[in-house]
Amino acid sequence: MPLRPGRCYRHFSGPAYTRKEYIPGVPMPKITKFTMGNVNGNYDYELRLVALEKGQIRHNALEAARVLALKQLTNKTGSDQNFALIVLKYPHHVIRENKMMAFAGADRLQDGMRLSFGKPIGTAARIERLGDIIMIAKVKKEHLEIAKKAFEAAASKIPLKTKIDIVPIPKEAVVQ
Repeated sequence: MPLRPGRCYRHFSGPAYTRKEYIPGVPMPKITKFTMGNVNGNYDYELRLVALEKGQIRHNALEAARVLALKQLTNKTGSDQNFALIVLKYPHHVIRENKMMAFAGADRLQDGMRLSFGKPIGTAARIERLGDIIMIAKVKKEHLEIAKKAFEAAASKIPLKTKIDIVPIPKEAVVQ
């Protein structure tokens, strides 16, 4: 069965459904790498992808945004040693779906809303506060525009309104 659109899972109500030890059959999140590039490098700017509204981001949307940003940064900067990309949100919340049949005569085979709790179909990261940071990229000054374009492309994969904050990283004072 194909995935439902992201708008079906964007908003949430109620507590998070996260106790995986009690939930049978939770699929693994698609996103596996959260830190990419050279995290120990000396960088001038930090770009932050910030959420402007509350909601949920499915694991496949997080992975799509990560892959797109990583590919653009790697291809345009020349190497993965010229930046650091960190995904801060982890998909803890288990998403359920009550699968419905959609063909002629399905009403005789299905129970409708009786026992409609649903089966786990994936996971999502919850954005519970405005201004939560989803991803961070650290770059040098010459790669700032490239990183900004990569984050704009990655933001298109995320189902919430976002903005990009650019924060200069202060240089450490040299003590002699």
